[in-house]
Amino acid sequence: MNDRGTDERLRDALQALAAGVPETPEDFRAASSQWRRRERRRRIVLAVLATVVFVVADGLALWALNQADPDAHVIFSDPAPGVTAPQDPSAVPPVRAGQP
Repeated sequence: MNDRGTDERLRDALQALAAGVPETPEDFRAASSQWRRRERRRRIVLAVLATVVFVVADGLALWALNQADPDAHVIFSDPAPGVTAPQDPSAVPPVRAGQP
């Protein structure tokens, strides 16, 4: 498909292009340190933002729980006065774990 001449010409063209690029390691170091600084700043901002969201959510939840009337929302309470638990253990069917 590609003859040998095309590959060699492309290689020569890329080598000529690479030879024209000046070597400046200081520029790379400066750019690299700038990239690292930006990345570090992004991570710090993200961590602070996540912490703020977490603290605000916890604060709102605690505030909402504190505002609730403790007598209005009873989750567990004693059974009604007219309801009694069965006294005969044979009257209650056995519970079988894992079976319908």
